[in-house]
Amino acid sequence: MIYLFTGEGGGKTIAALGLALRSVGQKRKVIVVQFLKGRKDTGEYKVARRLKPYLNIFQFGRKGFVDLKRPDPKDKLLASRGFAFAKKALKLKPKLLILDEVNLAMAAGLIPEKEVVSFLRRVPRSIDVVLTGRHASTRLYRLADGVSVIKKVKHVFDRGVPARRGIEY
Repeated sequence: MIYLFTGEGGGKTIAALGLALRSVGQKRKVIVVQFLKGRKDTGEYKVARRLKPYLNIFQFGRKGFVDLKRPDPKDKLLASRGFAFAKKALKLKPKLLILDEVNLAMAAGLIPEKEVVSFLRRVPRSIDVVLTGRHASTRLYRLADGVSVIKKVKHVFDRGVPARRGIEY
């Protein structure tokens, strides 16, 4: 099955990690490939060390934010490496493969949507896939078995509250 978590609201990655936690609880192998993310101080990255061999997170991004309108060539290179890794990760036979922020990476032109769609069609039926990130395409909506659109009503960032350890990262 393919699950799509998209929309302008916060919680897409958290929803995917909730599925990961549920899978790990059943002793199912989970691989998370994070695009556009390179911070090693996030809670999910830290806890993955404790939940090995069931949960493994691999990051393909810089520590800072990516200019989505004019991404740096380094961002494209990192996203390409992440996508190449996702293809190889299938050989590790996870039960759940999470492509975190892949929608945004495609929307920014860092990864060709056509290649991702082709990849998704070749994923063995024994592996569930989760796609997260804003700006998912209509094509992904049609391809996915489950789609959740997370709407932002309000967020603490709107009040100038900075990201808090253990909550936003």
